[in-house]
Amino acid sequence: MSAASLPLPHASPETRARVILAGICALVLTVGLARFAYTPLLPIMRSQAGLSHVAGGWLATINYAGYMTGALIAASVSDLRFKYLFYRFGLVVAVISTAAMGLTDDTVLWGVLRYLSGVSSTAGLLLASGLVLNWLIRNGHRPELGLHFIGLGLGVAVSGVAVAAMVEWLRWDQQWLGLGLLGAVLFVPAWRWLPPPVVTQADGSALPASTVTPPAARWTGLLMATYFCAGFGYVISATFIVAILEKLPLLAGRGGWVWVLVGATATPSGFLWDRVARAAGQIPALLIAYALQTVSILLPVVSDDPLLNLIGAALFGGTFVGIVSLTLTLTGRHYPDAPAKAMARMTLSYGVAQIAAPAMAGYIAAATGSYRGALAMAAAFMIAGMVLLELLRRTDTMPDASAGH
Repeated sequence: MSAASLPLPHASPETRARVILAGICALVLTVGLARFAYTPLLPIMRSQAGLSHVAGGWLATINYAGYMTGALIAASVSDLRFKYLFYRFGLVVAVISTAAMGLTDDTVLWGVLRYLSGVSSTAGLLLASGLVLNWLIRNGHRPELGLHFIGLGLGVAVSGVAVAAMVEWLRWDQQWLGLGLLGAVLFVPAWRWLPPPVVTQADGSALPASTVTPPAARWTGLLMATYFCAGFGYVISATFIVAILEKLPLLAGRGGWVWVLVGATATPSGFLWDRVARAAGQIPALLIAYALQTVSILLPVVSDDPLLNLIGAALFGGTFVGIVSLTLTLTGRHYPDAPAKAMARMTLSYGVAQIAAPAMAGYIAAATGSYRGALAMAAAFMIAGMVLLELLRRTDTMPDASAGH
C-alpha cells in the first residue's frame, strides 16, 4: 500500500466543527446574502429606487443565468485544486457584488452584479459541499452534508432578519452596503476554516464499479422534465413572495420577516423530508412535497388573508429544499457510478426553468398589475410535474432503498 493511499488519522472534533461551519458560512454568504437577499429587498428597491416589474424580473433571471454559468464550470472540471480556487474566488465575488449593489442605481450595472452574485452562489451550493465531503472522508469521518445544507435555509433566514432589522432606518442602497459588511464577517471563517483538498493519484479511481444498471433514457427524461417543473414553481415564489405579501395591509413593511419565516421552515426541511422518504419512498415523498408546494403557490392567488398567506410562505420554505435533496438523492441512487454528471444534468434542467420563469413573471405582473397570473402559471407547472412524477413512479423498476428503513 502506498503512502498516498493510507487512511488519514481522525481530525479533532474541533477541526471537524470548523470545517463544517466554514461550509455553512459559505452557503449563508453566497446563497443567503449574495443571491437571496434580493427577494426581501425587491419591494424596497421598487418603491425607493424606481425598479420596475419587468426590470425586477430580468435581474432575477440574470442572477440565475450566473448561477448556471458557475454550475456548468463546476460540473465540467474534476480537478479539486481548481474547484478550491473557484470556491475562494466565489467568496470574494459574493462580498463585492453584494456591497456594490448599493453603489449604483444603473439597471445595467445591477444586471452585471446580479450575474456575478449568481456565479458566486456556486461556491456555497456546489463547491463547498464537495470540498467539505472530501475533507470528511479523507479524515476518517462519516459524511454529514445534512449539517452543511442547514446553511441554505439559514441563509434565507439571515438575509430576511438583516433586511427586516435595517428597513426602518436605512435606505435600499445602505441596506446593500450593510449586507456586504455582514458578508465580509461570514467571509472570514468560510475562507480560513476550509482547508485545501488533499490530492493524490488515487483520487476518483479507488471506488469499485457498481452493479446498478443505469435507467432507460425515458426515465431520465421524465425526471429532468419533472425537475424543470419544480424549478419553474420554485423560482417564481422565491423571487416574488415578499413583494406579493408586502401588498397585504397587515404585512406591509414586514416583508423581511416573511423571508425569515421561509428560511426558518427551510432550515430543518432536508432532514424531515428524508424521514418522509424512508417511510413512504422517494417518489411518493416527492409527490407530497410537490402537492404542498402547489398549495403554497396558490394560497396568495385565492386569498388575501394574512394568516393563510403566512402559512403558504411556511409551506414554501418547508418544501423547496426537500424537493432538491430528494431529487438529487434519487438521481444518485440510479447513477451510482457517475452521480456528479447525472446531478449536473438535473441542475441544468432546474436552472433553465429558473432563467425563464422570473422574466416571464415580470412581464405578466407588468401587464396585469398583479403577481396572481404568474403564480397561477407556476402552480400549473407544479401540477404538470406531479403528473410526470406519477409516470416516473410507474416507470421506475428499481426497488426504493429508502422506504421502510
